[in-house]
Amino acid sequence: MPAPTLRRLAIALAAAGGLALPLAAQEAGGIAVEQPWARAAVQGGVGGAFMRIENRGAAADRLVSASSPVARAVELHATVRDGDVMRMRPVQAIDLPAHGAVQLQPGGLHMMLIGLNRPLSQGERVPVTLFFEHAGSVAVELAVQGAGAGGMAGHSAMPR
Repeated sequence: MPAPTLRRLAIALAAAGGLALPLAAQEAGGIAVEQPWARAAVQGGVGGAFMRIENRGAAADRLVSASSPVARAVELHATVRDGDVMRMRPVQAIDLPAHGAVQLQPGGLHMMLIGLNRPLSQGERVPVTLFFEHAGSVAVELAVQGAGAGGMAGHSAMPR
């Protein structure tokens, strides 16, 4: 079967819940975003977003903000220990070293989708735009996993 036909078949199967689809990374300005995903969440609530961000450039960069049409606001967060309690705290930016990578994951650096204007349902894809200090913007789609998901091992972003 030709590659475009196989891809359409794989996408149809994935949409039907019958296939986990490995997808290509989104890249712009030397920044590559892999495995972007979010947990399912209710309308009006808060969702968590996670991914691996690689800076393939020779100079350091910073993720300074993000936005999504499904949320009133998107905040960058870190999870920090406060005594015996883990707490989420907003951060102004996430540093990306030259030729380095940062993992946004549960229990660490992550993004919060605040004030969801609709539910995030398992199996759908949600658009998010990341804004970098030097590389500019990178549009990605978060693959929505179950509410208690811990990751999306082996999968990455679908080009839009």
